[in-house]
Amino acid sequence: MISLRCLVLLLSLGLGLVSARADEGMWLFNNPPAAQLQQKYNFSPTPQWLEHLQKASVRFNSGGSGSFISADGLAITNHHVGADTLQKLSSAEHNYLREGFYAKTQAEEQRALDLELNVLESVEDVTDRVNAAIKPTMNAEAALAARRAIIAQIEKESKDKTGLRSNVITLYEGGSYQLYRYKRYTDVRLVFAPEQQAAFYGGDPDNFEYPRYDLDICIFRVYEDGKPAHIDNYLKFNPAGPKEGDLVFISGNPGGTDRELTISVLTDARDRQLPARMAQLFRREVNLTSYSARSLENARRARDDLFGVQNSRKALGGRLAGLLDPMIFDLLLTNETNLRKGMKDHGQDSKFKEGLAAYDKIATAQKAIVKVSPAYDYYERQLSFHSTLADYARLLVRAPEEHNKPNGERLPEFRESSLDSLELALFSTEPIYDDLEELQLTDSLTDLIGHLGAEDPLVKQVMAGKGPADRAAELVKGTKLKDLAFRKKLYAGDSAAIKAANDPMLSLMLLIDPAARAARKTVDASNETKQQAYAQIAKVRFALKGASSSPDATFTLRLSYGTVRGYEENGKQIPAFTNLGGLYQRSTEHENKEPFELPQRWVEKKDLLSLGTNFDFVCDGDIIGGNSGSPVVNREGEFVGIIFDGNIQSLVLDYLYNDKIARAVSVDSAAISEALRKVYDASALADEIEGKTK
Repeated sequence: MISLRCLVLLLSLGLGLVSARADEGMWLFNNPPAAQLQQKYNFSPTPQWLEHLQKASVRFNSGGSGSFISADGLAITNHHVGADTLQKLSSAEHNYLREGFYAKTQAEEQRALDLELNVLESVEDVTDRVNAAIKPTMNAEAALAARRAIIAQIEKESKDKTGLRSNVITLYEGGSYQLYRYKRYTDVRLVFAPEQQAAFYGGDPDNFEYPRYDLDICIFRVYEDGKPAHIDNYLKFNPAGPKEGDLVFISGNPGGTDRELTISVLTDARDRQLPARMAQLFRREVNLTSYSARSLENARRARDDLFGVQNSRKALGGRLAGLLDPMIFDLLLTNETNLRKGMKDHGQDSKFKEGLAAYDKIATAQKAIVKVSPAYDYYERQLSFHSTLADYARLLVRAPEEHNKPNGERLPEFRESSLDSLELALFSTEPIYDDLEELQLTDSLTDLIGHLGAEDPLVKQVMAGKGPADRAAELVKGTKLKDLAFRKKLYAGDSAAIKAANDPMLSLMLLIDPAARAARKTVDASNETKQQAYAQIAKVRFALKGASSSPDATFTLRLSYGTVRGYEENGKQIPAFTNLGGLYQRSTEHENKEPFELPQRWVEKKDLLSLGTNFDFVCDGDIIGGNSGSPVVNREGEFVGIIFDGNIQSLVLDYLYNDKIARAVSVDSAAISEALRKVYDASALADEIEGKTK
């Protein structure tokens, strides 16, 4: 594969030309790149086109994107986005993650235990209202309190008025605030999933690689009042798929990018945050791999967690490699230097002077965060308590205190606008496995000791005179938090009831809560300082360039675009498409051995398939984690594919964009139709998706 160093050399040598050609941007639906599209592609999306795509797009709160593809509530996403639900619905007798699932009738569709889908209904700019609440004389803590209060007020007013989930989203690192209103679906039922070996063919070796041969899809149906929801805005499914050179659009919820961060913050990510996170992921991967190897049931229980760890390890490894490459980092430094020079060139203009001063404020605030990061990471972020039961305990311990506060003074996760989602997670009926809980808690307690030291006073209290394994077993076996009725009773009670429960997991969370809250207070205040400073930098960017660039990703709906095209790697042309025949060829090349073995039904149905059918394809649209499951649509707004990955060269897109070799990878709609009809005997489902239902 081409190295990151070669990638940056290409960037630096052709930077001017690249910026003129590249289809960069994860754009807001209320601020689409209309001029760029018209100039380059002679295409102008109408307001109706944009609204239809917006309301046909779906956010999976488990972490991913999707879209409606039928009037009766069918929603499609990736298999790896749906894997959380597949795992929770599975048992030792029915391993839906490994074996797949198909409900031939609506009566057979299985309800997800705690899945929430969001559809963006409207967006309102509330920047002036938020900024008006922040007075110049306020220190960081006062400004944070004022900002939280006004945001909580805006969200509550909106939810009370509309009944929609309402969230104020920070854009341009504090340069803009937008109120997003979502329709929530919580009765979501599983309809179809292929076996994991078909969805994740090639396993970890092929992850973030191309060519690919993955049927990475999972189909759900949303219900309202016990009936399939009627959906006015859904995507017409085009079973022919796209063609080479086609203009395509990606509508999804990219999780987060760091293209607007300052060098001082990126330096900390390079030198501290990412290496620490990578070490943690490597350790978790070893533990989960060892646990999975002990039995098939262990492998089933840990599969979703293991996939998540491996995926994160590879993704973050690519980001870290990018920041460690001197050429990439020098390019990022040059971009910041040029912007700061532009500020200096404007002399005494107050806006530009404040922009310059903002860099020092951000650097100082970042140092304050680093100082408290051990307590923040291990107690507030709970890196030392990697456990579903510990997560429940944290919410239950904090709920009485937060509920007693005015809405505007609560931690954001306890605001009235967030409670429905919090309670959906807290009252989940997902299966909890003691041995897996103990394994992960033992590992994270070991990590705690390794970083803070066995003689640290609070660590000694946490460990209670025991080693990590014994302490983890004591906590997991002793807690009653697996009991849903017990959790509901405590949640409805007060702090006295939490203390009186005499539950070891609750007692542990009570013990660390003061340290966790203190660290969070420092980090939140420092982040407030950074946010105000970034807002000053954003004002300068707007003044110099206008609102000609999209904001960093925030796991909210965005529109990206590009063309279906291959790329050159090490002197070899990589075609835009793979086909079904290539799947069988790849299996033969690897002697049909793991992770390249074919599922049995694919072996049996080979002669029925049109092997020239396009399988996966790449385009140069701008994506990042969170775009998984995003629909790919053509000019007519038809569904022609679904994003499921990026190639290895796309991992650096977190920090900068280039379309030379970075590619988004999708499943072709043609392959979806062909597989449903000829491999999975799901013609009725294919008919509904293609609008052929009688």
